[in-house]
Amino acid sequence: MPRPSELPAGHAGEAVPGHPARVARFTPAVRLVHLATAALTGVCLASAACLYLPPLAELVGRRHLVVTVHEWSGLLIPAPVLLGLGSRAFRGDLGRLNRFGPHDRTWLRAALRRDRRPAARPAGKFNAGQKLYASWSAGAALVMLGTGLLMWFTGLTPLPWRTGATFVHDWLALAMAAAVGGHVMMAVRDPEARRGMRTGSVAADWARREHPLWRPHGSSSARAGRPTPAEPPRPGRR
Repeated sequence: MPRPSELPAGHAGEAVPGHPARVARFTPAVRLVHLATAALTGVCLASAACLYLPPLAELVGRRHLVVTVHEWSGLLIPAPVLLGLGSRAFRGDLGRLNRFGPHDRTWLRAALRRDRRPAARPAGKFNAGQKLYASWSAGAALVMLGTGLLMWFTGLTPLPWRTGATFVHDWLALAMAAAVGGHVMMAVRDPEARRGMRTGSVAADWARREHPLWRPHGSSSARAGRPTPAEPPRPGRR
């Protein structure tokens, strides 16, 4: 029996051909955007640590090179997302991440109560926690980019502005490091979610349990043409 990593991914939301127990979750374009963004963010945070933590700064040395790596990795973080907009699947996932519904409030209330029952945490393709993380990350990246540019091009603004930008940049970097760490911890706890991002497909029973309102194409509900509140049909679709 082939390992999950050897299975064909198919188109997002469709049953994997020849393997009905698995459904396609992410297309190659979506996975590539995620991988590139994660790599750039990791390099940016690692280089920042080498600049601000004396033990790491002494260990690595070559401060000018580290500064250059930090500046350009931070500047390029939005690039994968902008390039990914050429993918219809990626744009569709962005739309889902940007759409909050009543079931998302239910999910958040259950999360605050630490209620881990699947029935208490309704979710579409993305749960409320993933949506909040994506929204926060996008906003934080824009603020970091803006403040970083003010620090990089010192002649753009007066000294008080640059001082304020440095303060915001430094503290937001700590918050981003904590958020990324939490994101990684959640991924470590869910091997099937990692497999979905790595191979493009997930187990059908995992999808039903963790994302019950998501109806992948080829499922019984999708074939019957029954839309769900989490995944409303787009205009023009039947």
